[in-house]
Amino acid sequence: MATRTIEVRGIEFKTGWEALQWCEADGGRAVRLAGRNMVIAESEVERLEAAGVEFAILGDIVMPDGQHRMVTIPIN
Repeated sequence: MATRTIEVRGIEFKTGWEALQWCEADGGRAVRLAGRNMVIAESEVERLEAAGVEFAILGDIVMPDGQHRMVTIPIN
């Protein structure tokens, strides 16, 4: 199987929560890509999905008791 390299433009964060907070304040989409927490533009998300790259979109779910839970939505 051949390996492809795809360049991704975004901002890397230490944690997924930091990436989600950035998105709330400044936009973009929080993702986990190759073990890295990043914020990328929606157009980058679409490009990665179309190219068949495996990654996860990060989301924040508020539970009935008010606690926040991070969820990951696998893509490809």
